[in-house]
Amino acid sequence: MHPAPVIRFCSFAGSASFHGISYLLQLALQQPNDQPAACKAFQSQWQSALSQACWGMHPFSTSPSANQYVQSWDDDKQGPMDPFAIAEPEIDSISERLRQSLLTDIPALGKAAEYFFQIGAEGKRLRPTMLVLMASAFSAVLPSSHLLKVDQSPVNHHPLEPRRRQQRIAEITEMIHVASLLHDDVIDNAETRRGLKALNSAMGNKIAILAGDFLLARASVSLASLRNTEVIELLSQVIEHLVSGEILQMTSQPEELLSIDHYVKKTFYKTASLMANSCKAVAILGGQPREDCELAWEYGRHLGLAFQFIDDVLDFTSSSGELGKPNLNDIKSGVVTAPVLYAAEKHPELIDMIQRKFKADGDVSRANELVFDSNGIERTREMAKKHCTLAAQTISKFSEPQSVHAEICRRALTQITNKVLTRSK
Repeated sequence: MHPAPVIRFCSFAGSASFHGISYLLQLALQQPNDQPAACKAFQSQWQSALSQACWGMHPFSTSPSANQYVQSWDDDKQGPMDPFAIAEPEIDSISERLRQSLLTDIPALGKAAEYFFQIGAEGKRLRPTMLVLMASAFSAVLPSSHLLKVDQSPVNHHPLEPRRRQQRIAEITEMIHVASLLHDDVIDNAETRRGLKALNSAMGNKIAILAGDFLLARASVSLASLRNTEVIELLSQVIEHLVSGEILQMTSQPEELLSIDHYVKKTFYKTASLMANSCKAVAILGGQPREDCELAWEYGRHLGLAFQFIDDVLDFTSSSGELGKPNLNDIKSGVVTAPVLYAAEKHPELIDMIQRKFKADGDVSRANELVFDSNGIERTREMAKKHCTLAAQTISKFSEPQSVHAEICRRALTQITNKVLTRSK
């Protein structure tokens, strides 16, 4: 007879998180054929409770109200859930390991490199949450309790357990992402980021550039430790795409600046490639079939494009305080985005502004007025909604889930698409 499992629910910042659920519970949930009647009854009781807690329908769930999470389309009828709460314990341990992995004997470099990894400055943590949920979406068991603790092994140490290797992808992805932010802020001469002074503003351009280089170097060491050539190629391609996207943005010809296709290509390189390739890497390291690996890539691609389209909308509709960075930052930097391109169809005077990259006096304020006097923002939101829908649809095409937890995490991945679509910062 199976011993009675133990379940603990820990509350973090008003949301229900699942922490330390024993492996025995997973056995009770997933081995009905050889269980005595008592365990089968326990299975029914706790499978229902676990599912209801995740979906915000049980008293011990304190997820935000449903109107914050309801899908904008009609393919999800089972109610709200908070994807970030499900992954939170594992994300916390990954974040702590990331901070530890950036230690160096050069204090100024260490301080700069960890600038956006300090507690409270980590940002939305969308990418690592997405990757942890993707790993669980294909898993037959819950992560055991020791995998929710901080991995103390060196950056260059080869992780023996598949879940640890998947966690490394989450770390690597965050390092690459933050490195790209540091470099972008230098290029854009940014003053703020995530509600803080931008690193280039706080410590100077040279330190910011070198801190970004340091993060890419540490990411490369960690990537090499995985000893998987396909995964190394995928994440290396991301770095190539980041550079290519920035060069595309800086060197676009006048006619290219007016092209939605050119804009989407640049957006894939600068934002969506990292999400797509890291999702695929997690699936590969989990030993998934080729079809599932490609679907994971599609999910990341669509989510990444939608995320950037909404980012381009928020640059017009949100305040600097909400964004944690200046609003209208794109057109002030001479960067054309979808709301402007769609607005130009109604207001051709925007074409000259786009081609001179909003450099003339009054261009920024006039462009802002014309965008709001058009359907550019609405059309960009529709484009984001389309890609969120496509991302959600890829989840339904995955091979059959191997566990209750996998099914819950697939619903969480679907809910992330709605979080991206409805975010305000």
